[in-house]
Amino acid sequence: MASMEGTVALVTGAAGGLGQAVATGLAREGALVVVVGRSASRAEEAVKGIRSRVQDAQLEPLVCDLSLQSSIHAATTDFLSRHDRLDVLVNAAGVFRKERHVTPDGLELTFATNVMAYFLLTRLLLDALRNAAVAGRENTGTAARPAAGSRTSRIVNIASRYGNAKLDFDDLQTAKGKYSYLRSTPPTMLARVLLTQEFAEQLRGSGVVANAAHPGLVKNTALLQDVGGPFRWITNTFGAPAEKAADTPLWLATANETASVTGKLWTKRKELPTPGMGSDPEARQRLWNACSRLAGLT
Repeated sequence: MASMEGTVALVTGAAGGLGQAVATGLAREGALVVVVGRSASRAEEAVKGIRSRVQDAQLEPLVCDLSLQSSIHAATTDFLSRHDRLDVLVNAAGVFRKERHVTPDGLELTFATNVMAYFLLTRLLLDALRNAAVAGRENTGTAARPAAGSRTSRIVNIASRYGNAKLDFDDLQTAKGKYSYLRSTPPTMLARVLLTQEFAEQLRGSGVVANAAHPGLVKNTALLQDVGGPFRWITNTFGAPAEKAADTPLWLATANETASVTGKLWTKRKELPTPGMGSDPEARQRLWNACSRLAGLT
């Protein structure tokens, strides 16, 4: 991995599991890591957990309930009051919910957290990502940015193989029929891949790259606490430790060889195909427009 000294990274889902493993890896490489937690106590606990593994880690807690758009706006305002640049954004937060819940924004909770948060947070931080890319080009070869791979800014979205999942644009938030996490969650993984592709396309030539990572099953995390059952048992029995699952996201975030790679889905440092709707530019644009409308952005 390239040295991350002098860079700023922000990681959602850093309170535990995969997100915390990624944040720890970035801190170990020397980045200043902004650790996002749903509450002040969770963010502070995450900071303590990372520092227990990396004693000299540079860490900042950031409070953000990613299911609420007002909280995302407040968190980005807080971040931008302290930093005008962002070298690495890792969207790693996510939920599996056994029952359907609606947020105060009127959005289904799984869609709000797994899709809208990725979209809105990234949109609000684009200028900071672009600023870091410009600074990287200006400082090439100087002590401030010693690593060739850090000349580009990176967006890394944790996603998944989405199987035969499709987006129902007439029911993106699973309001029709019987709700289950098996119906609601797989389409959000497809949505993350499509949003990654659209960010990559819109940012092409800016010095900012965007990629998605499929970490596989990750054992002993809080992600499946609500659903339980056989799926949780299988994940905890056969899944990889978070530290191992974090390898590909960290590689995408830091390595010289991924500095110019964009718009792809990866697992175990190998590119994955994006079949079906995952290769449909029209679906990608329809999702982007739907998210823009739901976020009040045009």
